[in-house]
Amino acid sequence: MNIIAKPINFLKEVKAELGKVAWSTREELKSSTIVVIVVTVILGIFIGILDTILAKLLSILFK
Repeated sequence: MNIIAKPINFLKEVKAELGKVAWSTREELKSSTIVVIVVTVILGIFIGILDTILAKLLSILFK
């Protein structure tokens, strides 16, 4: 194989492999995105509350 044929062959193989991928439907993608956003917000709130509590405890402890 020469220097031109290798990249072309690689791209053909990539295209063939991408054809085998089981892509999510639009609805599955929307549902997954909503779950990720909700879990991220809940985790952020939890960490914020925990941080506030620990900061208050430490300020009381080291006063």
